[in-house]
Amino acid sequence: MRSEWTKLSTSPGTIWLLLGIVALTAGLSAASAATAGCPAGDGCVLDPARTGLIGVQLGQAVAVVLGALMLGGEYGTGMIAVSLAATPRRTSLLLAKAANLVALVSVSGALGVLGSYLLGRLLLPGRGYHLGALTEPATLRAVGGSVLYLVLVSLLGLGLAAAVREPAAAIGIALGLLYVFPLITSVVSDKHWKRHLEQIQPMGAGLNIQATVNLHGLVLSPWAGLGVLAAWAFGALLAGWLLLIGRDA
Repeated sequence: MRSEWTKLSTSPGTIWLLLGIVALTAGLSAASAATAGCPAGDGCVLDPARTGLIGVQLGQAVAVVLGALMLGGEYGTGMIAVSLAATPRRTSLLLAKAANLVALVSVSGALGVLGSYLLGRLLLPGRGYHLGALTEPATLRAVGGSVLYLVLVSLLGLGLAAAVREPAAAIGIALGLLYVFPLITSVVSDKHWKRHLEQIQPMGAGLNIQATVNLHGLVLSPWAGLGVLAAWAFGALLAGWLLLIGRDA
């Protein structure tokens, strides 16, 4: 744990990636809240929480990059040989990286999400919408769940990097699952298959945790949707762990 923390804290890129999570999450959310609105007469049922927290959809890309670089970056530089010589137990190495990653993304994610929430509380009333107080269970779930979402996508990046050993490949696969999967789902014409794809896509299902209105219209409940993302993340970690302990550095 200590050695992995030393690597992270002395790497100049780490602080910029963490700041990127905060800035992109809060920035996009502020832009969304400032421009929110629906044409009159369209019967729009905008979810204030989703609108105020939409920046998570951009901040997640930086979280993926951070997770993938924690291990994939060492393969790219050859530093992995030194790390495995210092920590022969590869399970311990992966767990230490995961623990440090969870701690860092939890803090930066919380700052970004709370910033988004506060900006939403400030800007959305001027657009005719109200973002509930944190004392409201649905709002608290949306805010806290968004932080968990960012943590899980970072673990997805870490697990994929452990599996493929190439940071660029891990990042590409993770971003494809998050951003391309929904695009593929949107062009599926069969309603039965489309619904199933919506239920298993990591971003679409995971972001159900932000929903505070029209919950009956969701393909999965908020916590079940986040559970789908958790399954993707831990599946990637499991695959990465099995490959990490079963092959040469």
